[in-house]
Amino acid sequence: MKNKLYLSAPLPFVGQKRMFAREFIKVLERFPDDATFVDLFGGSGLLSHIAKRCKPNATVVYNDFDDYRRRLDNIPRTNRLIADIREIVGDAVPRGKAITGDIRERVLERISQEESESGYVDFITVSASIMFSMKYKLSVAEMRKDTLYNNVRKSDYPDCSDYLEGLVVTRRDYREVFEEYKDVPGVVFLVDPPYLSTDVGTYTMYWRLSDYLDVLTVLVGHSFVYFTSNKSSILELCDWIGKNKSVGNPFEGCAKAEFNARVNFQATYTDMMLYKLNA
Repeated sequence: MKNKLYLSAPLPFVGQKRMFAREFIKVLERFPDDATFVDLFGGSGLLSHIAKRCKPNATVVYNDFDDYRRRLDNIPRTNRLIADIREIVGDAVPRGKAITGDIRERVLERISQEESESGYVDFITVSASIMFSMKYKLSVAEMRKDTLYNNVRKSDYPDCSDYLEGLVVTRRDYREVFEEYKDVPGVVFLVDPPYLSTDVGTYTMYWRLSDYLDVLTVLVGHSFVYFTSNKSSILELCDWIGKNKSVGNPFEGCAKAEFNARVNFQATYTDMMLYKLNA
């Protein structure tokens, strides 16, 4: 268990890179074994985890801005809450069907009780058991506005105390982390910011267009692995680059890997991973 390689995050997370896990492993082979990898937008920690497992002699910095570590620490509590929800729903609601009436109220009351008594609920993980696919709510009040479904997980989330093993964990604005490591010889920045034109409701930050574009400045002159999608506003991006001519095109000379992702039966988009080894 100590050296287990996770190819997906242990708990639900919007935008985790599980579809890119194996391709990311191949990309890591291009970088030195003793490099310093800095995961500026750590998210679920999956990229940091994989980098450390594949490069055990590397320094891997995981910027846990979304406090995913707290969610991992509370897995036992979350398992107990979901177990109680599982018991409340029982066989009364077929799998995949809406939870209504008294059962719905009892589920919401149990979640409210947990938040009141313990002061903490992992709403994203709980949402995965009682909301439609990819719908995550961050409060009971938000859940009350939507339909609940019986997607309750049938078993506990397993212990994953080894998931962040060996990582340097911090929780700061990505610009602060960048400033600390930008001059480290051979540093490789892992850059997976929230995507343009996608729902960022579960991120603990507010993003304007300029914020997305400012991220590109960290790529200049550094080795990096950068993630985006074809839903980004390319025309606005090009206009910004035109006004910041000293930056130029940081993706010039990059190799690129793509993955066609599906949100639901109607909506699809293309995920992209670009990487560059700075000479």
